[in-house]
Amino acid sequence: MDLYEYQGKQLFSRFGIPVSDGEIAETPEEARAAAERIGAAVMVKAQVYTGGRGKAGGVKPAADPDEAEARARDILGLDINGHIAKRVWIERRSDIAEVNGSKKEYYFSITFDRGAKKPLLMLTTQGGIEIEDVPHDRIATLHVDPLGGFQAFHARKLCYDAGIPAAEIRQASDIVTRAYRAFVETDAMLIEINPLIVTPEGELRALDSKYTVDDNALFKHPDIADMFDKDALGDEERLAHESKVTYVKLDGTVGILGNGAGLVMSTLDVVAEAGGTPANFLDVGGGADADKIVTAMEVLLSDPNVRAVLFNVFGGITRCDEVARGVITALERLDVRVPMVVRLDGTNDVEGRRILVEAAPPNVCMEETMLGAAKRVVELAQAGV
Repeated sequence: MDLYEYQGKQLFSRFGIPVSDGEIAETPEEARAAAERIGAAVMVKAQVYTGGRGKAGGVKPAADPDEAEARARDILGLDINGHIAKRVWIERRSDIAEVNGSKKEYYFSITFDRGAKKPLLMLTTQGGIEIEDVPHDRIATLHVDPLGGFQAFHARKLCYDAGIPAAEIRQASDIVTRAYRAFVETDAMLIEINPLIVTPEGELRALDSKYTVDDNALFKHPDIADMFDKDALGDEERLAHESKVTYVKLDGTVGILGNGAGLVMSTLDVVAEAGGTPANFLDVGGGADADKIVTAMEVLLSDPNVRAVLFNVFGGITRCDEVARGVITALERLDVRVPMVVRLDGTNDVEGRRILVEAAPPNVCMEETMLGAAKRVVELAQAGV
């Protein structure tokens, strides 16, 4: 679950990471009142689940409350990479120290390296830009063994390797240590500070925040779960969230439903190889029964761009006969107007195919292989455009 910048900064404050004073506002009038309370020049920053806010006009300075109100009026309702700004963060403007004409902006992040199966820390003195644009040899990296845990020397080594000036190492090490504690205690998947600035007074401060928490751990953090903004989701994602199915909307025309993240990802690749464009990633998980299949179908078909649907199910925990009954039930309950291709393999696959053949639902065909199913669904999707 991604958090807005201001929510990430609230968590930063909880763990003692320095941030600038700020308030959230949902109207220009609230932005003005917030600027008045802050009592200084401010930045007005759109709160959206995407990057590139500055380039899109979603981050603007304001010298006084009047200007803060005007800037908020410009930003609220702005479309930023498909995300509508419905609130702004009014934050005290920060001065940034300069050395040889360059601002002292650092980049710091913690994420989980699945390949190494360890948290990965990254730090560079070249912050303020996308990390992908920083030369690899200018980024200090450090893996932390979860069994041994984080130690004070980890933070000092990372700062030393990144070339942090000696006068700032104590502050930087403290921020790294506190961020790692936040990463572990909130079950985060990503904590990113870009830029981590140095003020003219020599203070390090988190000027921005990207914070992602593991969805599977939210039951342990009801306060963080309550931060989730359902209104920011599209209709399909909102329905999927409420139905507790894993769904990601994409831009194509082939609806895809499978069981297991690996199988669904493979299905997306095979559909693309067959010349199609996936409309979604939808994983019903293991043990999906008929009711869950119906729910997943409702989510999938709520996307008007779907021209054909591919069911790709491997029966391990999930029984193929239950999937077949789910398909039939979905066709009875929902207004299904697009063709579907079903591929069943594994537990009770013969019984599942028999159920579908005997029911003979309209617009449903079966294929034995994944590649054959992908080619067939792409043909149907292209014919329906």
